Amino acid sequence: MKVRSHELRTKSKEDLLKQLEGLKTELSTLRVAQVTGGPASKLAKIKTVRKSIAKTLTVLNCNQRTALRKLYKGKKFRPVDIRVKKTRAMRRALKHHETSRKTARQTKRDAAYPQRRFALAL
Repeated sequence: MKVRSHELRTKSKEDLLKQLEGLKTELSTLRVAQVTGGPASKLAKIKTVRKSIAKTLTVLNCNQRTALRKLYKGKKFRPVDIRVKKTRAMRRALKHHETSRKTARQTKRDAAYPQRRFALAL
């Protein structure tokens, strides 16, 4: 039987795990049929069962990640796999408040030599 992702998202974790176990047992019986030389209809079903297992695992992982994101929301540190990926350069770049900061020497220099104002007659 083919599994639809949108139907899986509505199910609870226990239902998903139960369905996953059922799909795995079905796959093992299909593999036995493949070795013993079963009908072609059973052999063709292996692909759909494998895809269904993958979809179920994907939905399980997505639900787990969303729960973890909710748990770590607003905290100072969060696990690496939950952080925003972006690019390596963007992750290492200075944050906005860090770019606008000045050293003590620079602030003294700015105070001593303010920007000159010119009165231009047009």
